[in-house]
Amino acid sequence: MESQNKVSMGGMDGLESREKEMKTANQRTAKSHELLARLLAFVLTFVATILFGLNKQTKVVPFQLTPTLPPINVPVSAKWHYLSAFVYFVASNAIACSYAALSILLLFTSKGENKILAKMIIFLDTLMVALVFSGNGAATAIALMGYKGNSHVQWKEVCSVFGKFCDRGAVAIGLSQLGALAFLLLVLMSSLSSNKRSSKY
Repeated sequence: MESQNKVSMGGMDGLESREKEMKTANQRTAKSHELLARLLAFVLTFVATILFGLNKQTKVVPFQLTPTLPPINVPVSAKWHYLSAFVYFVASNAIACSYAALSILLLFTSKGENKILAKMIIFLDTLMVALVFSGNGAATAIALMGYKGNSHVQWKEVCSVFGKFCDRGAVAIGLSQLGALAFLLLVLMSSLSSNKRSSKY
């Protein structure tokens, strides 16, 4: 009888240790996926910030004063800080990539489950999604104006003149959009893991 109890107790211990091993393996996998998403968010927003922050182009444009006089060649520059939407885009991506770097450090340094820190990171991830998407929206609106112009307010398109500037800007906006999606993925991963935890209780 005692031997049967010992066998059943040994089986229970084996089950518990196996469950603990699986739980630890799942936590490691989740942490590695989170780290990968954070690295992706950091790299994409960092490259977008640098690409747009260094974006400028100068062209010599013929300017006609009067129909009788010959046109005068005037050097004209396009720089990102000339438009507040582009300034907001660069600032929002710079904030997002700084936060991503800080959150990667926190991920490495935090030991165990700090619930307050986890909730704060979920909140800040959500805030980064809103910030980066809003910066992308503002920059895209002005970029489309540059590509197509607006006949209603007599704004002509400028991307035929500043093609290099517009192309670099479009690439930066695309990278930033992917960075925002990486932050959104982090929010979804956090909500899924919290749902799993709550369903256990």
